[in-house]
Amino acid sequence: MTERRRIDLRDAVNAISDVVQNRPRPIRSFDQIYMKAGDMVMQAELVADWADGKKIAFIGDGDAISVCVAYMRKRGIIDYGPSLITVFDFDERIVHAVKRFAEREQIRGLHAELYNCLDAFPKPSRFNYFYTNPPWGQSNEGASVHLFAQRGIEACGYGGQGMVVIGDDEELEWPKRVLSTTQAYALERGYIVSRMQPRMHQYHLDDDKLLRSCNLFFEALPGNPSRGKSTVVTDPALLKNFYGRGKDPIVRYVRDKRPNEPEGAHPSEYELEHFKVAK
Repeated sequence: MTERRRIDLRDAVNAISDVVQNRPRPIRSFDQIYMKAGDMVMQAELVADWADGKKIAFIGDGDAISVCVAYMRKRGIIDYGPSLITVFDFDERIVHAVKRFAEREQIRGLHAELYNCLDAFPKPSRFNYFYTNPPWGQSNEGASVHLFAQRGIEACGYGGQGMVVIGDDEELEWPKRVLSTTQAYALERGYIVSRMQPRMHQYHLDDDKLLRSCNLFFEALPGNPSRGKSTVVTDPALLKNFYGRGKDPIVRYVRDKRPNEPEGAHPSEYELEHFKVAK
């Protein structure tokens, strides 16, 4: 393994703060829960090292780890990373945020496309690696995790490697069940779980401040054959509780109503109370 120079922590944190400033606010009903900034620094550096020189597909990326990876390299904080990054997300706000940031900072090789994982994957076999931090599947035994992983597998043509970020907690039962079903799902598709990094990340999660997530690494077996072309998902059993209990996926895209207002608070977020003028 290549020995990397130590990164400047202040520069890295400042770079991540630029990315966070550009990122849209999360929609909790779609399980958009953002990773804390310190863990984003570590995760971005880890992904850059792991996927150095590779073409990587991000299947969803509310956290904006993709942007962090590309920006840290652009700023010279790291001198390694993927050769191509493409984000596929159903939230048009995220797609616009990635494109806006890449254009403003003149980052080549960072792209984003509007895509819902229930649809057939639009660019199969175009990538070497995939990354996903999907809905964690607490209420569906990991079915939502499996679908996001499946789209990553298709992106890599049933080859290459993947990193799946899922819930990890020693005190709770459901993360263990999801971890088990996800490992089995990977094996059925010709992937081994090559390593796991437990309890790596914390999140801005009001109802469970201590819940963490792990990195689960997939690696395709040599000569792993394709399992057919990508298809639309319509099976109700796979869609039930997709975003949590009672939250089936009925929204195809989250549309961006204000794509040209990238910075600062929007008027809908506040009201003004003025000084009283003496008469």
